[in-house]
Amino acid sequence: LKDIEFIRSYCYNKLEYARFDSNLGKYVGYTTYGVKNAERWNKDTSQIAAMRAQREAYCLHNIGID
Repeated sequence: LKDIEFIRSYCYNKLEYARFDSNLGKYVGYTTYGVKNAERWNKDTSQIAAMRAQREAYCLHNIGID
């Protein structure tokens, strides 16, 4: 169960510009726009805590289904 990873990707025009990675515990930007947003989102501690909780709420909850 430790190797389960929650990733939420943000895309525009089929290009991923940012993502939240539960292994890193923060947002990562892949374009100029994505880097700016990732920096802003990473400063919001409540947003980071909510996204970290998604690994347990979404991934671990559904592991027995598949």
